[in-house]
Amino acid sequence: MGIELTSLHWIYVVFIVLIIGFMVKRWDTTLICILGIFLLAIIATGDLTSSISGVFNSFIYAITELLSTILIISIIVAMSRVLITSGINEVMVAPFTKIIKTPTLAYWTIGILMMIISWFFWPSPAVALLGAVLLPVAIRAGLPALGVAMAMNLFGHGIALSGDIVIQGAPKLTADAAGIPVGDVVSASIPLVMTMGLVTTIAAFILLKRDMKRGTFQLTTSSESNDGIEQLKDEHLLTRGQKRFFAILIPFTFLLDVIAMSVLKLQGGDATALIGGTAVFILLVLCLVAHKKQGFEKSTDYLIQGFQFGFKVFGPVIPIAAFFYLGDSGFTKIIGDYLPSASHGIVNDLGVGLAAVVPLTKEIAVVTLAIVGAITGLDGSGFSGISLAGSIGSLFGNAIGGGTATLTALGQITGIWVGGGTLSPMEDI
Repeated sequence: MGIELTSLHWIYVVFIVLIIGFMVKRWDTTLICILGIFLLAIIATGDLTSSISGVFNSFIYAITELLSTILIISIIVAMSRVLITSGINEVMVAPFTKIIKTPTLAYWTIGILMMIISWFFWPSPAVALLGAVLLPVAIRAGLPALGVAMAMNLFGHGIALSGDIVIQGAPKLTADAAGIPVGDVVSASIPLVMTMGLVTTIAAFILLKRDMKRGTFQLTTSSESNDGIEQLKDEHLLTRGQKRFFAILIPFTFLLDVIAMSVLKLQGGDATALIGGTAVFILLVLCLVAHKKQGFEKSTDYLIQGFQFGFKVFGPVIPIAAFFYLGDSGFTKIIGDYLPSASHGIVNDLGVGLAAVVPLTKEIAVVTLAIVGAITGLDGSGFSGISLAGSIGSLFGNAIGGGTATLTALGQITGIWVGGGTLSPMEDI
């Protein structure tokens, strides 16, 4: 039985093409996404008032769907600010400075540590937590500052962020747009992230060593390496013993979270909630111990800083996510029941229709998703366009009869590797 494609389906396709075009030109997509939402609403309902309301309701729907992700990142950033201010971050990474004796050890130690911390703290806070302590040590060991930046970007903004297996902010966006469970995207992304990570980090290391032998880099001094990464810390907030205690307690607490997630089989929102709740309690305890009587006010200040970061990152994401949520069940919830009776959502319908017209293969689908993912990252945010990758992953998955999770994960990974700070200069993440 064929699927009836209506004007709503074709408008959706036109705006997908326009959004891709805007991304290629590196133009902001907010306006085109809002216009797409409005046109879909007015064509479906024929009512101007409800169509205008539909734009606002689509934003509410998108924010509701993304709220857990925005909250976890905001809270993690707030907690990381306390660690930096109190100097706990320095004690946490101090043992690793003893390992860094050669440029090779510096590159791989900093990279792997950056990856692990980024899984729990996200890359931007992780850079602040590690940078001021490990950069001077790496330079003394003979690794150029550019080599440190390469390791931190490839392992943090590349491997850790593109998989995002702990906080699961990226898989949440792509999975929702594709209409599949978050766990499916996480599982499908692991072999892809491992392959991408091994190829890029090893290739970068070989090229770095080659250029070091040629004398391409001029090593900076330790004092010069600290320029631009001065930390807003207060050495008197905590005693040395207190810093050591918390430097052990915090990683141990998050390790317990990982064990609990594994034993209780927590994924998606449940895993995010566990990490977020743990971060909230750590934030509050650190504020009360470090700032004492001012702890109540300081905890609010740190949370405000975290929320400012979170909404700055996800501000551009909300309009584009709102548009792509219309491709699945979000259409009925936001606009109403205006699709054909046999419809399974705009994207699913288009996938079935595409399969009937164009003989798609797995190879074509893979190449297309990789290209689309890379295009979405050209704006430098990494996150703003991966909903598009999820939507097209669902479209092609339906067309070829499977592989939606893998295609979605591929689009997510290429989008973040290009736009998360490893190729295109990142904006906020």
